[in-house]
Amino acid sequence: MAQPDAQALNILVVDDESSSREAVSMLVDALGHRAEAVATAEQATRANQEDLYDLALVDLRLGGDSGLELVSDLLEDSPWLRVAVVTAHGSIESAVDAMRRGAIEYVQKPVTSAELESVIRRVSTLRHLERDRERYQEALERAVPPPRLTTENKKTAEVYAMARRAAKSEATILIRGESGTGKGVLARAIHKWSDRSKGPFSAVNTPALSKDLLESELFGHVKGAFTGAVRSRPGRIAKTQGGTLFLDEIGALPVALQPKLLRFLQDRAYERVGSDKTLEADVRMILATNRDLEQAVEEGEFREDLYFRVRVIEIEVPPLRERPEDIIPLAEGFVAFFGARNGTPGATFTDAAKRVIASREWPGNVRELQNAVERAVILSRGSRVGAEALPAEDDGLATKVTDTPLISLEEAERRHIQGVLEATPSAKEAAKILGISTTTLWRRRQKHDL
Repeated sequence: MAQPDAQALNILVVDDESSSREAVSMLVDALGHRAEAVATAEQATRANQEDLYDLALVDLRLGGDSGLELVSDLLEDSPWLRVAVVTAHGSIESAVDAMRRGAIEYVQKPVTSAELESVIRRVSTLRHLERDRERYQEALERAVPPPRLTTENKKTAEVYAMARRAAKSEATILIRGESGTGKGVLARAIHKWSDRSKGPFSAVNTPALSKDLLESELFGHVKGAFTGAVRSRPGRIAKTQGGTLFLDEIGALPVALQPKLLRFLQDRAYERVGSDKTLEADVRMILATNRDLEQAVEEGEFREDLYFRVRVIEIEVPPLRERPEDIIPLAEGFVAFFGARNGTPGATFTDAAKRVIASREWPGNVRELQNAVERAVILSRGSRVGAEALPAEDDGLATKVTDTPLISLEEAERRHIQGVLEATPSAKEAAKILGISTTTLWRRRQKHDL
């Protein structure tokens, strides 16, 4: 049987023989996974465009169709997919050809439970390794100070305690607070404290995407759904199966998408753009906003039913000016981190610098403080960071940090690669336009979760 802690895989079974197709599907179900069985290459292609599969078991002979050609077609649409070729007419030549086209296994009929379990175990292991690699890569790329979730402030301590309790539930959580207070940091902490901590964590910044891009980003789309959709794409919901999806600045969610989010929160059901096939996903939602949602409801910009649905558990993160006890400890953590990162390990503040830092209200909150300390470390000549290296209080730093709609270079690269992929018929053509090798393109897609 499947390992009890293993996540169930979604498996596509392609075989034109009904008895064999049913037998393999029953084995998949018995091993604790989900099977979708089809008889033709056309049905397989359509199913692959409408759903997200971890593994495809493909018969080499499909009536008048070629299983080998189907392997190439499936992987073209879904590069993340693993394909195992299954046949009663095996040969060394066909095995080698299947591997060249991207298959990871070659299994002789009749398929036994032990053989199938071996293939599934390998795919499951690869999935776990990929998720671990993505988390590690994400941590390296963020290159930000580790979150500080300790506090000397009573109100903030109560917030963290409430978040820990809420983390153990499956309820939707709404985190409220001003920009820069650390809502995203708290969302990651809740995921880490939850029973879903071994699953993926994904974050989507709502205002950074247009309505159409946001819908595709969340729910995915099928090939041909719109101009330029030359291949199917799973959305963040599908990719976050078994984990936590953080939707930042929910108050900016377009009105047209609000019913779809409401439906997913209620039923865990959704459709990819361009498809009428209903899919389900086991994903915990954490949402955040700095907007007055009550006023948005009154103005007709936020659905009242969605408003009540998202605030099952509501957590308010205090602004930094209401937790002055934490300002110096936070700043000292930042100076140590950025000092080590910029070649001055052991960096500390002078007493004068601490007085300046403690005297400010920091309207940009923790994010403004972090940026100010990083700048001060870079401008300082030694490991002692003085008051003169800190930005002037009226230099507009808070506005720049909290209000700018600009995106990071990493996000710009992700969007550009996504646009090229959606506008080209193949990964090879996309790599050519981008001026990189197909191997580099594959790595960038892994990095950006495309």
